[in-house]
Amino acid sequence: MRPIPVSLALVALLCAAPLAAPVHADAQDRGADHARDNVRSGDYVRLERLLADAETRFPGRVIEVELDQDDDEYEIEILMRDGRVVELKYDARSGRLLKVEIDD
Repeated sequence: MRPIPVSLALVALLCAAPLAAPVHADAQDRGADHARDNVRSGDYVRLERLLADAETRFPGRVIEVELDQDDDEYEIEILMRDGRVVELKYDARSGRLLKVEIDD
């Protein structure tokens, strides 16, 4: 039995993981900064308003929120009480509901 290669592989994996994490965190920070700046300038509606609308339409638990910066759309996913997931797309500039998809 040779536990050393496994240990070295584990050490290498643990050392490499922090290198990958900041890239993802930086991308999230840039997305959050983009959204915040556009809300402050009045270009985007506040996310709280969209979340309130989504939860009124489809009561449940919000499980994901994403901003598609290319299309200026918020995507909100809600896990409904019956176990189905609904995805709502909102125009980030106007707050208008664009699309509803319910996964069965």
